[in-house]
Amino acid sequence: MFNTAEGKRLQASGWKHWGPYLAERQWGTVREDYSPQGAAWDYFTHDQARSRTYRWGEDGIGGISDDQQFLCFAIALWNGQDPILKERLFGLTGSEGNHGEDVKEYYFYLDSTPTHSYMKYLYKYPQAAYPYEALVTENRRRGYDQPEWELLDTGVFDNDRYFDIFVEYAKVNSEDMAIQIHIANRGTEAATLDILPTLWFRNTWSWTPNSTKPSLKAISKQAIEVEHPTLGKRWLYCHDANSLLFTENETNFQHLYGTTNPSPYVKDAFHRYIINNEQTAINPNQVGTKAAALYHLTIPGQTTHTIQLRLVDNDNLQAPFGQEFSDIFTQRQSEADAFYQAVTTSEMDEDMRRVQRQAYAGMLWSKQFFYYDVTNWLKGDATQPSPAPERQRVRNSQWVHLDNADVLSMPDKWEYPWFAAWDLAFHAIPLATIDPEFAKHQLDLMTREWYMHPNGQIPAYEWNFSDVNPPVHAWATWRVYKIEEKLTGKGDLQFLERVFQKLLMNFTWWVNRKDREGNNVFEGGFLGLDNIGVFDRSAPLPTGGYIQQSDGTSWMGMYCLNMLTIALELALTNPVYEDMATKFFEHFIYIANAMNDMGNNGIELWDREDQFYYDVLKLPNNQSIHLKVRSMVGLIPLFAVMTLEPEVMEKVPGFRNRLEWFIDNRPDLRQNVACMRTPGNQERRLLAIVWQDRLREILAKLLDEQEFLGDYGIRALSRYHRDRPYIFTSNEHEYRVDYEPGESSSGLFGGNSNWRGPVWFPVNFLLIESLQKFHRYVGDDFKVECPTGSNNFLNLWEVAAELESRLIRTFLRDSNGNRPLYGTIEKFQNDPHWRDYLLYFEYFHGDNGRGVGANHQTGWTGLVAKLIQQYSEYSGSK
Repeated sequence: MFNTAEGKRLQASGWKHWGPYLAERQWGTVREDYSPQGAAWDYFTHDQARSRTYRWGEDGIGGISDDQQFLCFAIALWNGQDPILKERLFGLTGSEGNHGEDVKEYYFYLDSTPTHSYMKYLYKYPQAAYPYEALVTENRRRGYDQPEWELLDTGVFDNDRYFDIFVEYAKVNSEDMAIQIHIANRGTEAATLDILPTLWFRNTWSWTPNSTKPSLKAISKQAIEVEHPTLGKRWLYCHDANSLLFTENETNFQHLYGTTNPSPYVKDAFHRYIINNEQTAINPNQVGTKAAALYHLTIPGQTTHTIQLRLVDNDNLQAPFGQEFSDIFTQRQSEADAFYQAVTTSEMDEDMRRVQRQAYAGMLWSKQFFYYDVTNWLKGDATQPSPAPERQRVRNSQWVHLDNADVLSMPDKWEYPWFAAWDLAFHAIPLATIDPEFAKHQLDLMTREWYMHPNGQIPAYEWNFSDVNPPVHAWATWRVYKIEEKLTGKGDLQFLERVFQKLLMNFTWWVNRKDREGNNVFEGGFLGLDNIGVFDRSAPLPTGGYIQQSDGTSWMGMYCLNMLTIALELALTNPVYEDMATKFFEHFIYIANAMNDMGNNGIELWDREDQFYYDVLKLPNNQSIHLKVRSMVGLIPLFAVMTLEPEVMEKVPGFRNRLEWFIDNRPDLRQNVACMRTPGNQERRLLAIVWQDRLREILAKLLDEQEFLGDYGIRALSRYHRDRPYIFTSNEHEYRVDYEPGESSSGLFGGNSNWRGPVWFPVNFLLIESLQKFHRYVGDDFKVECPTGSNNFLNLWEVAAELESRLIRTFLRDSNGNRPLYGTIEKFQNDPHWRDYLLYFEYFHGDNGRGVGANHQTGWTGLVAKLIQQYSEYSGSK
């Protein structure tokens, strides 16, 4: 991989200075919310976004920026029918959608290399008026039990009356970007389109007195000069543009608030000029901080028109659109093909390669510059009115140290245009297979002092940094370390040690904050599983008391083993870490004992009757109740597993001796932990919460198609609850958990997330890894029925491969040529201009594999790229 042209660019400097770092939604974010009550969706709306300047970032369609988002480029569109100039993607807010927020556009990330030397994006733009009001009205009318009303449902794509707009970027060098925009009229009749490739500065001058203001100015009919105090000078060349338009990226106070504008030229000038024909809206002197090249096109039916632009730091190009311009796209695309061919050398069919390549593209396009200084956000800016004091009590006021200005991997740049710590850990795994340095940098950032709280907590996500996500950072750190070691032949020990040292603080935070009784049973609260439980675990319980969490405790068991694994690796070159390894070994033993015995006080998270792990509700009167919901909560104990390799044990004699002493002298603790004394396959030792008899009981349910095993992966809630809902009554109020394989039927967590039956890729990925680890110990002779009751017996490696196959085929064409993720959507299943463009949904219907939730959450669903790689490479081996 590193011997390809793209691989060599990865090892050079400067090639990532420009990339797809522009947000797709800045409006409605917490950063832009200065309301007293924290009503982010309502405080800064989509309708205001065209006229109101952002404080912390910018958004656009198919856009790029430099890595500090000083200068941005994106496209704007008008089909002659829309009520507004389309400068950003539209979607429903949390209160407008019947299942929460949801983007209502069709766009696709088709390709990108890790350095963004080549990128391709597709946006589908209707030729009829965009149905903004109808989408809001109809979805507001619908209840939780009804499907969402999508853009295709409105009829605006009927008879193929739309444009396919492909935006293509190719870097000539690190500071020279060639841009092609191909506009394909898919209809049979000619149609008009105004397209405005737009260049603008993030507003950095309106917030602080005496700030330097950058400038854009026309230097010819088809060239714009850029001057910025940090970026210096550069130029945008616009081939055959009809005209150049200029204004300021500043708020239209008159339109929004009825007050006087400091300048007649404001952010929404191009909208007013194009839609309302206001000739005075744009600056006749052709200077400003926002500029666009206007192309007024009439495109015959079923033909394509191409626009060419070039953003470069050279004002002396003799032929910016000569042969070099044409050749660079061919060359960079060929180099991208060679790079991805080298990433996966094993055989796979064309459709599988397409799924993997677009998954990588989505992950790379979902990088975003994230800027958020919480202290300044709380106190407000010197040139602006002071925020209401109530804001100090809404959210994030305990995170005044947090000051971010980095390019981060986002879950989804429209629905979740902010980092989420546990999402990011999963993102790092597939990213490491194509760009290990970037993956390492992402994990490293989360532990830096401008992210991690001084008390050791890792920030959860922008909506509430204080929420608690599963502690998967150590797992991701180890996996990225091993992936890079496999790619390069050498692991980055400095990275491993640096993150390990900071994770010691985070581990201590967990122990001090989330183990209420000091008995190694953890609460955790939310833990990212949203509405999976009986109660909202982020809020006080209606019963009083607290929940002793099977998943919270198991996550901590997994955390211990991850830290133990890292400590043993570091101990190979520094014996001091043997002491750390011993610490985490002993801590794991106590957690595993608590999971299975609860200190001999009669409370067990393992339910002997059902043979499954459940949460336990601890009431104020000290009564304990198993909350008998068969869910991912009871499968997560499988994640806490590791094998101790004999060759490693030989190299760490201090740790080995302490382990043997513990086994010999603490039988009271040893009895509740999976076998440590008996060597397994190839003399390995096992550390696990779940031992063999319980493993078989859990796997019998996991692999039962009437319970957890679906055609497209493991469901987060057992199908058992379809006919047997779990009901808990307290104070005459009924709390109920039903099997819901698709969209959520409640408004909990905004109504846009559901763990009560769908398939989620991240936890499926961890299940697959856990089964592989168990197999390393138990070997080929340990077999289970898969599916349960089928009389088909597989070893655990083969079971893991079967789960991989089911997850992957969610995206692949079946025997009828249909992709399960698109369900019954005819356009996506059969239309040649739709069927090979893939979306990577947040989660998938537990029965039929249909995509549900955010439809561009390539973030953790991008794990399919890694699954494809390892399935193709290892499905037949051990």
